[in-house]
Amino acid sequence: MITNQILFTISSPLEVKLKLKKEINSIFHPISIMSNARKDLLKEKLDQLQCQFTWGPQKEIIDLDDMKHRLQDSIQAGVKYQAMSYNQLAFVNCLQGNCDEAIQNLKEAEKILWENHEHEFEKRSIITYGNYAWVYYHMGQLTEVQSYLDKLEMICKRFTNGSRYTAMIPEVYGEKGWSLLKSCRKYYEEAKECFEKALEEDPDDTEWNVGYAIALFRLEGFSCTSESGEHSQSMKQLRRVLELDPDDSVAMVLLALKLQEFKQKEEAFKLVEQALQKSPDLPYVTRYAAKLLRREGAVEKSLQLLKKALEITPNSTFLHHQIGLCYRSKLFQLNKNPGSKDPRNPAFQQRAELIKQCKFYFQKAFQLKPSFIIAQLDFAGICSLNGEYLKSEEIYSNLLKFKDLHPQNKQSICLQVGLFELHHKRSESNAITHFLEGLKIQRGTREWELFRTNLRKIAAKQIDRNRRDSKAFGILGLLHQLDGEKREAIECFEKALEFDGDNEEYLSALCELRLSI
Repeated sequence: MITNQILFTISSPLEVKLKLKKEINSIFHPISIMSNARKDLLKEKLDQLQCQFTWGPQKEIIDLDDMKHRLQDSIQAGVKYQAMSYNQLAFVNCLQGNCDEAIQNLKEAEKILWENHEHEFEKRSIITYGNYAWVYYHMGQLTEVQSYLDKLEMICKRFTNGSRYTAMIPEVYGEKGWSLLKSCRKYYEEAKECFEKALEEDPDDTEWNVGYAIALFRLEGFSCTSESGEHSQSMKQLRRVLELDPDDSVAMVLLALKLQEFKQKEEAFKLVEQALQKSPDLPYVTRYAAKLLRREGAVEKSLQLLKKALEITPNSTFLHHQIGLCYRSKLFQLNKNPGSKDPRNPAFQQRAELIKQCKFYFQKAFQLKPSFIIAQLDFAGICSLNGEYLKSEEIYSNLLKFKDLHPQNKQSICLQVGLFELHHKRSESNAITHFLEGLKIQRGTREWELFRTNLRKIAAKQIDRNRRDSKAFGILGLLHQLDGEKREAIECFEKALEFDGDNEEYLSALCELRLSI
């Protein structure tokens, strides 16, 4: 009877499979639920950490390949504060799926911290341990995640301002500042604030003073307002760095660039000379020294320095772009020679070679970093200069489709496309469209001033040709309005409405102006 029952039971393979699957699920399903619950709980804890994985820059914002190249270059070049570079490199590698490599990066960071900061290793390791926890989380090694959370909890207990898994101390603020500074310009302001917080508790720390100086230097470079040397915060801070560390060659060349900007050239050249003597093979020194020399017209010396730096960091987009600018300076100088347009003249061949070099280095820069908008614009500009208008149009068309660009990049695109429409396609109406669009993005920049200048010239020409051109009067009205010249703006909008009485834009502007007086 039993035998018959067994035979009957196993006689249906489908029933056996279904029963077996049900039994397996009944055994492992609770484990699966427990595993997911544990993972969710760990994720909540990980989100509380202070490290690259919880700070601003994320995969969809930053150019991972470019950041990886820059971090590897800085490590290879032997720059200071390499533990931070390894931490950030681990973050990038993890996002790219190279988790084993990320763990090796963190081991290097840990080793450097132990060698250079043995007495304050625990404070310095908070971010590294946080990164370990995140990388192991991505690898699915939850036991390792918990072990690093336990380490962090033990460390953070010792700080009065610490939460369970992190402590907002100068070492944390400082590394966060460096990390944001190495990502993209969107985070420079936040980086500056991090260094300020680090310096509140430790005002004489060279590391945080250097970071703060670089953040100020970059922010001033993108600033919409002009200032004098006396009021430049970055100049004061760079001098502060050199008080703390007279041998900091990077601070020397950055200060030299600021001094050059404010026409204090004698001191600028002395600083560059000192910096090159102290760090002749450090790309971060040679590239800024080369930039200063190019601006002063010493193009050959600049090229020599840049190409030397390129041998050390061959994937540097900055260096490729700067070399392109050097060749462009030589090209502009050669274009003043009438013989450069004559195929029988040696200058003609020189011109062709310079155009080739410009295109090569500008293109290499944005191939290495597709988000390098200025390099693309410079490449398109050389194509236009060489009569390759279709190539320029193709680049401009693609750039105009870009979204979520930094305002300054947007303005640069609007300006160059507008000038292309004006001078090469002879389309004043298309140029006006791009200039007006750029004018709305942000005030006070160099581009903003050029939009105003070109719009004013176009409007004046159009009125000379046709005294009934309502659009030209509307443009002048807008420009007077932007300059705070309300009565002049009212006159222009009234004139525009004489010839285009139903224009709602002019009516609205006129109404607003009259109410404000």
